[in-house]
Amino acid sequence: MENKKDFRENDNLVIGRNAVLELLKSGREIENVMIANGEREGSIGKIIAFCREKKIVIKNVDRKKLDFMCGGANHQGVAASVPAHEYSSVEDILAYAEEKGEAPFIVICDCIEDSHNLGAIIRSAEACGAHGIIIPKRRNVGVNFIVAKTSCGALEYMKVARVGNLAQTIDELKKKNIWVYAADMDGQPWCKTDFSGGAALVVGSEGNGVSRLVKEKCDLTVSLPMRGRVNSLNASVAAGIIMYEIAKQRLGM
Repeated sequence: MENKKDFRENDNLVIGRNAVLELLKSGREIENVMIANGEREGSIGKIIAFCREKKIVIKNVDRKKLDFMCGGANHQGVAASVPAHEYSSVEDILAYAEEKGEAPFIVICDCIEDSHNLGAIIRSAEACGAHGIIIPKRRNVGVNFIVAKTSCGALEYMKVARVGNLAQTIDELKKKNIWVYAADMDGQPWCKTDFSGGAALVVGSEGNGVSRLVKEKCDLTVSLPMRGRVNSLNASVAAGIIMYEIAKQRLGM
């Protein structure tokens, strides 16, 4: 029989079999469900079936890692990660730009896996006047409590949309006369690029950059000059530099 402590929510984690089942039934937004390796008996099977039905990402993790993440609580082999902030839609972002009488300025994160990087990107985006952030549901960190903390409060003012298919979303943005720019190697200089009008900046993952399919969907690739021996910058640093160029051009500077 489970104790009340098994139901508890720890930061952005919901811990315990019954608690996770009730969370799945509630319809609340869920980032992913983590299941300890080897756990398949009892209500775990029902949890897996629920996740598959609702298309929620399942992550198989080492039990010791789950123990650490849950702070030693009795997780019973399962925990669910919930957002630290309510998600918006792409339509919400576009409506916000229209409400302000401005051409849309959007940042698209393509497989950003580090919470600190996403938090830093959100902080810079808010400072630069971006109308919203778009992230994919899979292979990208969600808005967890580390992202919220790293953003230093900016997350509360920034709309974040989570989509199932980035390439398809980019196609929809292009239909609305929004130019899409990939921040990647072998592109034209960022400071010689015209970012006027609707603009969406795609920032790739820390290790692999912008994925091939997403890059093919972009209108232009923009690059930063590298004068040292390393061939790339941290994702959030590169994003911040290009975002400020977009902000500068919008201010007519």
